[in-house]
Amino acid sequence: MNKFRVGIVGCGNVSPMHAASVSKRDDAELVAVCDIKKDRADQKAEQYQCRAYYDYKEMFEQEKLDVLHICLPHHLHAPVTIEATKHKIHVLTEKPMAIQYENAQAMIQSAKDEDVTLGVIFQNRYNPGSRLIKRMLESGELGAVKAGKLSVTWDRSDEYYQQSDWKGTWDKEGGGVIIDQAIHTMDLMRWFINSDLKYVDATISNRAHEIIEVEDAAEGVIAYQNGVVTAFHAINYYTYDAPVEIELHCEKGLAKMVADKATVTLNDGQTFIADNNPLETFTYDDGVKGYWGVSHVKQINNFYQALQGKEDLDIPGEEALITQQMINAIYQSGHEKRRITF
Repeated sequence: MNKFRVGIVGCGNVSPMHAASVSKRDDAELVAVCDIKKDRADQKAEQYQCRAYYDYKEMFEQEKLDVLHICLPHHLHAPVTIEATKHKIHVLTEKPMAIQYENAQAMIQSAKDEDVTLGVIFQNRYNPGSRLIKRMLESGELGAVKAGKLSVTWDRSDEYYQQSDWKGTWDKEGGGVIIDQAIHTMDLMRWFINSDLKYVDATISNRAHEIIEVEDAAEGVIAYQNGVVTAFHAINYYTYDAPVEIELHCEKGLAKMVADKATVTLNDGQTFIADNNPLETFTYDDGVKGYWGVSHVKQINNFYQALQGKEDLDIPGEEALITQQMINAIYQSGHEKRRITF
């Protein structure tokens, strides 16, 4: 069997999830890694016995890749994706798709033009708790959603931002707590509601950081075409990463997520619980944060199965684009201090 020739661009904190997931597959071979920071690329290449590059365009020309995993700063997702698609390379990129909605649209169009697949990582959709709530919504057991709310209160100190040459900037990160920390929870809520956006009304501010340009606090309302109105609150100046919380008030019950654990309580008293299975593990690199869990590898496996026509692609670019639209609307509303309607 011919194996997919795989490259990874960006050898920072999230890259181990991709490198280890690929290395465990029988149908893929990690042949090259790339980073402008030579020491990072060299270390990763030595670890996985592949070639190191310091310019992604050179990697594309030399390696004839089938698949590219993008683990770069946000502002580079769009240009690198588009360049890869022009080389007929399938792309799986970390979230967010891009900084601007128009750039995300261009990524999708380029993939279509070149007849390659574009996937976007939103691994929290694969958590058992997320799956339980989604299943019970789709089955009708919870009835229609009446309203929802979410909360993300994490810790990203000035010291955290000082360690990065791109985070905390509008031009490279594209925002703060919303586009980086809260985006996963925002995406889950949108996935649960499963309706087009109606309007976004939000405020954003920097309340507790000294050295960043972007927001460290955001709150607002997201309304959907099916009539559901949801509220959100996100900060990254708390003293620790508190468990994220989602609540859905439904016709037939209440669905709650705290961290990865979901509890669904129906009006008739039945209770359903789903949480991460401690026996379900996957070994990434040494030093990888424990909370990454197994959801990354699940989504990466789906991507490769989809490339072979064995499964549908769960999160194609078109699906991630709706979340991108929501995130950009939050920023537009916050900057312009007005409601954004669709």
